[in-house]
Amino acid sequence: MKSLRGLANQGFIRYYPSEMSIATKTGDAGTTGLMFNRRVSKCHPRVEAYGSVDELNAALGLARASAQHPFIRENLLSVQKDLVTIMGELATLVEDLPKYVQKGFSLVSAALTEKLDVLVKEIEAQKVSFHGWATPGDTESSAALDVARTTCRRAERRVCALHEADQLRNPDVIIYLNRLSDVLWLMARWVETQTVEAKPPGTLV
Repeated sequence: MKSLRGLANQGFIRYYPSEMSIATKTGDAGTTGLMFNRRVSKCHPRVEAYGSVDELNAALGLARASAQHPFIRENLLSVQKDLVTIMGELATLVEDLPKYVQKGFSLVSAALTEKLDVLVKEIEAQKVSFHGWATPGDTESSAALDVARTTCRRAERRVCALHEADQLRNPDVIIYLNRLSDVLWLMARWVETQTVEAKPPGTLV
């Protein structure tokens, strides 16, 4: 088990002893830290990528807090934990990845997406289907899931940009985010079938 101080000394996290403030002022010049004490501009494509995934994690937290169904809450929490793995990899320069793995951190793999594929099959087995456009807002829970879905799509776009700039060489990150947006769409539609008594023709069947 790595201590918080030990991780900080290796450049993995920011560790604040009780006498220190969260306001370190190290970012006042417009730069931020990556893994292994690297620093880049706060508007760097890498920061845009992992920052968007961080926003996605927050949106999922809101969706989980508003969810009425244990199925949704439990699976969203699992996804949030997976996003930590994604953010860690995105916050590491390509040349530092061997060191990152050597330190015991995991890279995104097909196994993470496979868990989402199982979720897709489970929800679709409930006969959730849709004709036409979905209009978010039938319920608070489904609306929160739709916000998370669109946030996921934005994160996917930022990660694709990083990949096209040859600053991300692991395609499993993009595949995971693409599948996650599908899962969130299905979850939102499933929630609506559980909470809305009547739907107009041409929507959920």
